[in-house]
Amino acid sequence: MRVLMISDVYFPRVNGVSTSIQTFAREFAAAGHHVTLIAPDYGKQSPEPFEVIRIPSRYLPFDPEDRILRWGRLRAHHAALSGAGFDLVHVHTPFVAHYAGLALARRLGVPVVESYHTFFEQYLDKYVPLVPGAWMRYAARRFSTSQCEEVDALAVPSQAMLKVLRGYGISTPAEVVPTGIDTDQFSQGDGTRFRQRHGIAPERPLLVHVGRLAFEKNVEFLLRVMVKVKQGCPQALLAIAGEGPARAMLEGMARKLGLSEQVRFLGYLLRDGSLEDCYSAGDAFIFASRTETQGLVLLEAMALGTPVVSTAVMGSTEVLNDGEGCLIAEEDEDLFAEKVLRVLTDPALRARLGETGRAYAQGWSAPALAERMLAFYRRVIDQHPAAGSEPLASSVSGD
Repeated sequence: MRVLMISDVYFPRVNGVSTSIQTFAREFAAAGHHVTLIAPDYGKQSPEPFEVIRIPSRYLPFDPEDRILRWGRLRAHHAALSGAGFDLVHVHTPFVAHYAGLALARRLGVPVVESYHTFFEQYLDKYVPLVPGAWMRYAARRFSTSQCEEVDALAVPSQAMLKVLRGYGISTPAEVVPTGIDTDQFSQGDGTRFRQRHGIAPERPLLVHVGRLAFEKNVEFLLRVMVKVKQGCPQALLAIAGEGPARAMLEGMARKLGLSEQVRFLGYLLRDGSLEDCYSAGDAFIFASRTETQGLVLLEAMALGTPVVSTAVMGSTEVLNDGEGCLIAEEDEDLFAEKVLRVLTDPALRARLGETGRAYAQGWSAPALAERMLAFYRRVIDQHPAAGSEPLASSVSGD
């Protein structure tokens, strides 16, 4: 199979969309399929076992970490793409990539699948603060509905997200296909090395959180929880790995809450062993996002044997089974802190959750879920009527 993927985001930009694209594309390539990814040019990149075409990009004014493709710059690649014999186009982001992907699919006469990675209804109002939240949520629903109805099929990471889309009235054929994890990569980490690198004493109780520091991720709740944890375990430390637009606000909040000695912001950690070491160093991984369409970091922590304490909302409800590598907590500071302290103070519970978490995470292996996505592709291709192509230039505007 020859698959053309297109996205407005990819590594070195770190987020769940980049991780999902890389995981599926690497697995497809390992299984003998051909993948071409069109993604922004960030000025630096690492080699991949699949083809990556980097396109010049623009910054987004409301989110300076992200970029969008310069649509007109795709013209230089039209001839090569037209002759590559692609079977399907897979769009991963709803910005320029969505419209460029549709135009490419029409030109090639192949179906287009789109992944709905992000719960935009709970996202856009955090980045356009001058517009009332209700207006932005309405606009997000209309925007999502319009785009989802333009494609042949949707790949959705969780039943919870699919239920939301069906509630919008979207009837486009859809398949729930979560992103898997590389269980070999997340089978070993060196927690001692992480602690030594960051000057954390071996005996100090350590909580870890990995994720983008964005306003919709609810990290501020975890800081309020740390106030309660500090009361029961004054030596506890929370290490937060990640970057994002909310970092400055969160750092200020930690200082105001008197947590300067209990919270440490680490920035992004590379998936070269540094991230795995971080997970492994923790006595527990804590998480409270309300907007996850899946929650890959939960599985990564469990795969490394790190107990998880988390709320279960949206996609994370399908990742977490209470007692299998995790304790599920309500979004209540006292109740959440109580479960965190249970894990910190009970070595037998930590060991039991670590063992069951490793076993549970094996059921989310990347090869198995990649094969589910390939089977979905095949069904979409089989059901797609042969279509004549049209010149891409007629659908594509300028740079």
